[in-house]
Amino acid sequence: MNNNETVEVIGTVDSIVFRNENNGYTVLNIDTDEELICAVGIMPGVNVGDEIKATGCIKNHPTYGEQLLVNFYERCQPTTSAAILKYLSSRAIKGIGARMAAKIVEKFGDQTLEIMENSPEELTAISGISLEKAKKISEELKKTFGFRELLIYLQKYDITPEEAVRIWKHLGINAEKLIEENPYILCEEEINISFQRADKIAVMQEKSSDSEFRIRAAVIHILNHNTANGHTCLPREKLSETCASFIGSDSQRVSDIIENMITDATLFNDFRNSDNKEFIFLPLYHRAETYAAARLQMLLKFPPVSIKNIDSKIREIEQTSNITYAQLQKDAIHKALTKGTLILTGGPGTGKTTTLNAIIKILKENGEKVLLAAPTGRAAQRMSEVTGCEAKTIHRLLEVEWTENERTVFKKNEQNLLSCDALILDEVSMIDSVLLDSVMRAFPLGCRLILVGDSDQLPSVGAGNVLGDLIASKVLPTVTLNEIFRQSMQSLIITNAHKINKGEMPVIDVKNNDFFFLKCTSPAIMMNTIIELCKNRLPKTYGYSAMDEIQVLSPSRKGDLGTVELNKALQAELNPPSPDKTELIINQRILREGDKVMQLKNNYNIPWTKSDGTVGEGVFNGDIGILTEVNKAKRNIKIQFDDKTATYTFDDIIDVDLAYCSTIHKSQGNEFEAVLIPMYNAPQQLLYRNLLYTAVTRAKKLIILVGKPEIMEKMVNNNKKTLRYSGLKEFLERGADTELS
Repeated sequence: MNNNETVEVIGTVDSIVFRNENNGYTVLNIDTDEELICAVGIMPGVNVGDEIKATGCIKNHPTYGEQLLVNFYERCQPTTSAAILKYLSSRAIKGIGARMAAKIVEKFGDQTLEIMENSPEELTAISGISLEKAKKISEELKKTFGFRELLIYLQKYDITPEEAVRIWKHLGINAEKLIEENPYILCEEEINISFQRADKIAVMQEKSSDSEFRIRAAVIHILNHNTANGHTCLPREKLSETCASFIGSDSQRVSDIIENMITDATLFNDFRNSDNKEFIFLPLYHRAETYAAARLQMLLKFPPVSIKNIDSKIREIEQTSNITYAQLQKDAIHKALTKGTLILTGGPGTGKTTTLNAIIKILKENGEKVLLAAPTGRAAQRMSEVTGCEAKTIHRLLEVEWTENERTVFKKNEQNLLSCDALILDEVSMIDSVLLDSVMRAFPLGCRLILVGDSDQLPSVGAGNVLGDLIASKVLPTVTLNEIFRQSMQSLIITNAHKINKGEMPVIDVKNNDFFFLKCTSPAIMMNTIIELCKNRLPKTYGYSAMDEIQVLSPSRKGDLGTVELNKALQAELNPPSPDKTELIINQRILREGDKVMQLKNNYNIPWTKSDGTVGEGVFNGDIGILTEVNKAKRNIKIQFDDKTATYTFDDIIDVDLAYCSTIHKSQGNEFEAVLIPMYNAPQQLLYRNLLYTAVTRAKKLIILVGKPEIMEKMVNNNKKTLRYSGLKEFLERGADTELS
């Protein structure tokens, strides 16, 4: 057979080599009577002895040889006595082994499966089979062949075998009937078929465009879509109008169905005290924000014991460390040690780290166990470096685990609280509402909580406005450090960051500091300038490594100076193709040995090894490393992240991208020795002050803006605050009205 040729193979399953029960991925051998063919793909429920018809392409695997990559298959019910015996002897049906299979087939021959399915009482003629057992055998057979029927039924709707597995697991034997009644059941979280695809199925079924099923699914779709924009809720009127427009319905009809959804707890509603405006929440976000607010209120009512003689302890640190704390820093230290809860915020150079270190020192001297955590791996690493204490990601702190459906659950919760006297969380602007809820569920009463962050940085990627809501509620003790310390004032990175934050133009005409602007007009010149800076000028002038210390940050993925184009150009110059470098293509992008790469999402299952032999698992969103090895024979790659080498399977590489240039959003929680930022005509919605401020504060020693000064001016003057609908502030202000659940 030829590679890439689509073929149809009919035969009997001779053996199962491998199966993933969660997603149905299977490696098996098919006996066609002429040859044994290895087939791989999503083939749940297929067992030894099954007769199947499989369609796919023949590929030559470097290790396992020729394989049929199955994209569709049908399982044919065995019809002859020999085939039925082989099928039943494989223990495909629970309760039947090889001996029992032989007895049944000897008795009923070619009619065995028909009798098992439709006349199970006849099985009682076999010694050892009671009527109850016969009925169970019949049920198991119906389940087994029910999936085959469902797969055939779903094929006309372009449902993949992997999606069919999720449907079968969630809906069971009645799946076909339920989908016929309500195709929008496929939008449920456990199945995760998009509203648009379910809508196409509904059209094929000639369902009414104004059915309640459709409107309910559309309402949930719009709420889910808006969580990606940061909203944990939406005003009811806005939701009704948006939904009506989206599906071509009447807003009053939509509002009536929203009322039904509130009544049956599919949705939750809440009213804002200030104007009695009604907001609609998905249950997850309403539960998260009300619980977190109530738990924080409880911490305020039952604070830990205050530490005494704080002033003398501060003086002692000042003397031994040759530090003089500003009054606001002393206020922060006092509140952390007496109130038990503190939000510490402020821009770069205002002394957050110095203040935090004093708090940690006094807590430890008082015999308290202090835990430190941050939202990302890079942020946790930086926290460890500046405090000298171990810091973990919040997910690692809460001991994350994964369910069968790839959802995160935490071992640390209400029944298994964190063991500590004080918890310090950094980069709180990056924490979303659901993660805050998870922290608060594991948080012990009587423990101190210190939240640190810069409220002027970009909000979290996930839904919610946690740091903004906490500060705006004025419920928790808050100290905002606003004085730039003298040593920091010598840095234009810091002083310009504060200027940008105030809406003032940064100083760009000083030639001997750490903040530079190189004026360019055309995208081609900007691109060449950035490449030259990375490849030659900065390494020669400052000794910076293009791979380890220089980071290009762009506002957008798209455009001539977006991350996609910059990564291609920088890869070509900094790590060009070579016969000595193995490469592979993932999602239309080339990954090559020697490339600078970034992990795009948390993956707690990727194994790593440190140089000292220490082993562990887990790489995190935003981690940057060097791709050191591509092994096509073993189908894995190795990436060096700081002091550890992680090994990825080819399946996991989908979450790895080039990192010569990353978006400003992706850089949150990271710091780099030198940062380069193209100032170009990015999408208008990305040219705003917050984004520029966040980018500038990523640089530790040097920042260079390359491009048009008018773009920088536009960003400085655009103080667009991304509107986020959320409930945390409201629930905190209500206090005692919020209940734990």
